Amino acid sequence: MSIERIRIQDVIRCLRGRVIRPEILDTLPPGDARASLADLTRLNRRWGGYSTLQRLLNGMVPASEPFSVLDVGAASGDMGDRIRERYPSARLTSLDRIPSHLERAKGRRVAGDAFALPFPHRSFDFVFCSLFLHHFSDEQIVLLFREFAAIARRAVLVIDLVRHPVAYYFVPFTRRILGWDQVTAHDAPASVEAAFRPRELEALATRAGLRNAQARAFYPAFRIGLTAEVARP
Repeated sequence: MSIERIRIQDVIRCLRGRVIRPEILDTLPPGDARASLADLTRLNRRWGGYSTLQRLLNGMVPASEPFSVLDVGAASGDMGDRIRERYPSARLTSLDRIPSHLERAKGRRVAGDAFALPFPHRSFDFVFCSLFLHHFSDEQIVLLFREFAAIARRAVLVIDLVRHPVAYYFVPFTRRILGWDQVTAHDAPASVEAAFRPRELEALATRAGLRNAQARAFYPAFRIGLTAEVARP
């Protein structure tokens, strides 16, 4: 099969609905996972994760007032670090299902299940996740949003990928030049296949009972930023 035909098939697949395939990272022992976790930090820092986070937070959080954030699926905690840099009064808690992924995260760290968050209702001003939701089916995402809404006092904030052919090819085509780990090279296209369009993510948040869900795609980062308010009790 020619490269040209493979490319056309991949483009068509990205234009259709979500396809969820297994990713390797979450199956690895700690030592084998470090290189790919470092790649995720590098992708956030240099290719749009941090800039999307800043745009998401602008106008959403107070500049100097203390506020609290639960970072779900935090892994190395680099997005939480970015929030602390911009908002020194922010109180961050990093949660991940795999304890070893949190070994580099700063501050409060909790190993736990995102589908059964180990916190009382209304524990945090914001519940946030980055590059996390695309691992799950639409039905599971609705359940996650409901869980997030029970814990958040103000809003749920999400960053994920745009399902787009350019994002699909970026890591595989730049692997030799930029030195991506082989796990990253496998998982990155799978992540894009399972990613979203903005209206899709808004619809899932609305199904979960969140209010004023607004998702926006940011280019050339190929990230989606979603903000959704929590219904008042």
